[in-house]
Amino acid sequence: MNTLIFLHNAVFDRLERADWLLPTLARFLFAAVFLFYFWVSGLTKLGDGFFGLFSPSFDAYAQIFPRVMEAADYDISNLSIFHTLVVLAGTYAEFLLPLLIVIGLFSRLAALGMIGFVGMQTLTDLYGHGVINEAKTLGAWFDKIPDSVIMDQRALWVFLLLVVVFKGAGPISIDRVLANNAEPKSEL
Repeated sequence: MNTLIFLHNAVFDRLERADWLLPTLARFLFAAVFLFYFWVSGLTKLGDGFFGLFSPSFDAYAQIFPRVMEAADYDISNLSIFHTLVVLAGTYAEFLLPLLIVIGLFSRLAALGMIGFVGMQTLTDLYGHGVINEAKTLGAWFDKIPDSVIMDQRALWVFLLLVVVFKGAGPISIDRVLANNAEPKSEL
């Protein structure tokens, strides 16, 4: 029995000391699962041509402000500059925040921003698109069904981002390069 305990401790003590592994895997999984998901979503919100970066598409308003669009008879000209600024900020966030996480630049702040983004996305889905009334999509925790879009999937999204918030980006990141270059040099 002592041999088994020794073997167990030897293996898992090494894993526990591998501080680089968890944040690196979290960023890798974020890139593999979410980078293109968010970028493709962002692309649906851009207008035509180069100036589409500054003029969101109809779909952008419909996705982010579904009830406001309905109240405005789906006429974008009935919306305020506030709506345009929110749509632009959300669109830019879908491109910029995932990129920052993947390359490891300002990773903790970017991960916090993504948590806020996922929170707003969830509220928009729940209340703007009326998903709160769809029990299968909303789901519930501790219900033995692990595939609901909101309660189950989004909780795992946020957990993955929290790994980056708490552990940082890991050694293969721009954050680490900047931190190493920022260390004070001792004077002789």
